[in-house]
Amino acid sequence: MTPHRNIGFVAAAATLLASAPLSAIFERWTWLIQAAIVVAVVAGAAALSRLGRAPLWGQLLAMLAGLALGLTWVFPGGTEALAFVPTPATFAHFGDLLQASLQDMRTYGVKVPDVDSLLFLAVLGIGGVAVVVDLLAVGLRRPALAGLPMLAIYSVPVAVYLDSVPATPFVVGACGYLWLLVTDNVDRVRRFGRRFTGEGRDVDVWESSPLAAAGRRLAVVGVAVAVALPLAVPGMTGGLMNNVGAGPGDGTGRPGQGGSPGRIDLFAALSGQLNQSEEVELVKVRTNEPNPFYLRLGVVDELRPSGFQARVPSGGPVTRALPDPAEGVSRGVEQRRYRAEVEVTKNLNMPLIPVYAEPTDTDDLSSNWLYDGDQQIVFSNRENARGKRYSFEYVRSTFSPAALRAAPTPPAESAVMRRQTSRPTVAAVEDLVRRLVKGQQNDYDKVRAIYDYFSVENGFSYSLSTRDGSSGEDITNFLATKVGYCQQYAAAMAWLVRSAGIPARVAIGFTNGGRVDGDTSVLTNRNLHAWTEVYFGGGIGWVPFDATPAAAISGSFRSSWAPDIDAPEEISPSAGATAAPGAADPSAGAQQPNREERDIDQGLALGDGGPAQKDAVWPWWLAGALALLALL
Repeated sequence: MTPHRNIGFVAAAATLLASAPLSAIFERWTWLIQAAIVVAVVAGAAALSRLGRAPLWGQLLAMLAGLALGLTWVFPGGTEALAFVPTPATFAHFGDLLQASLQDMRTYGVKVPDVDSLLFLAVLGIGGVAVVVDLLAVGLRRPALAGLPMLAIYSVPVAVYLDSVPATPFVVGACGYLWLLVTDNVDRVRRFGRRFTGEGRDVDVWESSPLAAAGRRLAVVGVAVAVALPLAVPGMTGGLMNNVGAGPGDGTGRPGQGGSPGRIDLFAALSGQLNQSEEVELVKVRTNEPNPFYLRLGVVDELRPSGFQARVPSGGPVTRALPDPAEGVSRGVEQRRYRAEVEVTKNLNMPLIPVYAEPTDTDDLSSNWLYDGDQQIVFSNRENARGKRYSFEYVRSTFSPAALRAAPTPPAESAVMRRQTSRPTVAAVEDLVRRLVKGQQNDYDKVRAIYDYFSVENGFSYSLSTRDGSSGEDITNFLATKVGYCQQYAAAMAWLVRSAGIPARVAIGFTNGGRVDGDTSVLTNRNLHAWTEVYFGGGIGWVPFDATPAAAISGSFRSSWAPDIDAPEEISPSAGATAAPGAADPSAGAQQPNREERDIDQGLALGDGGPAQKDAVWPWWLAGALALLALL
């Protein structure tokens, strides 16, 4: 006699298999271990309730209690009774984790490290799906409907993943769903009675009848079609831009459409296309600020063993009220408000638009354009910057060295410290940083010690004829040869600052261009540039430092907190002071004629020759999954 198979435990296993696509989001498998524990507790609670012949609502309450116990065991807050029984303080702890997850979702990009708040959110979601699947498959005996909450799990990586979600996790989840259907079918047959063939021969419950065999073959074919069809049909595959820029079209095949800005590898494009012989006009900007700082385009702050990468931005429409940087500003920080008007040419083909740091209001931009207050960038998932005309108000902050020295280090548990100090361990870099910051008592003096290290006196020089890349090996080579261009100076300084335990990132944008009509400047590919931004606590925020030799960069900016360390004599400008745009930089004067022979940064060409963006692929995966459910 065929032994009874507990559909509840099969439903729990199928839920775990359906969660396989989350492997595309997390760096490690901690989430799966924690989810398995919680789902096992939920399944055990359901089995005990059914053993006691509890009604359906009693089974639901038992599973919810099991979910609470499992979460308490996996994510303890230190206030539990008997080490695993939740108390009101435990649920307050869960609320804090959920609140922190909202911030961490905006802070982290895939793949996500093991952050408690995001792990809690994932495990809570899987546990909740396990409750619903058990309720549908066992309590209501409707296992086919259980595919809907399973599909909800798959929609999470589809919505946030940079590239197409791998096919293997989808197949694993589909197999779990089919397993649940087959188990329910076998259980129904076993309960109904014995089966016979047309000749009267007894058929075992697991022996495939012609109809059942045909159904199983159709299920396998359905899964194969759902996986293979998006890979075979043109236009369904391929990521967005491999490089920045596109040809004569708008970059997507659809007029006015942009693409996911998280897919644009600004850093790789900057490193690979600096040697452009033709100068291309990209932006015209008009501002009432006499000496503006760099116009920002994007941020690169995801530091992995392979180097710096951009993460997916997030934010709300620019048509809403933007954060006011004047709130909570620290003493020693001077802020002034200005207004800028920008005209983007057809050569800048990106879902990012250039703005000065800390914009407070925008005009002539639709709600399709979003503002990421953390990265301080404006982006769109639907539109493109080509041909856009817009204006915005912004706050220009300048910092006194005394205020930066007095700034406290952000708390170690803060999101900015966790994310913006993360870096691979490179022994040579760690040793260098320890020597440079030895004896320094505050963050600013540590940063200045690192910043001052990138000087001509220490043997550093500018050249475009160097190896591309920002991995640990590339940075080590740059620090050894001491020859590089803006990407390597910016990445190296950010890496060293992070090694000192201070948050840092790389910003990409435009240096100051030449004034052509009063207060209007023209910015070309030769003005594209990368620099370092360092985070200071106490309400100060992100502060720019440009370690690239000033004489090599057209429109370079220097300040009182980050002066030109290669200048032939001491320069002490007022906070935020800089040479007028287009004027000769003091560090490039006649005192050092050898600098005239150096390579000049030719910028980044964005208008020609780049591959076209492709349409997003996740709708096809979703359609394939729905087709599979309909087929089954």
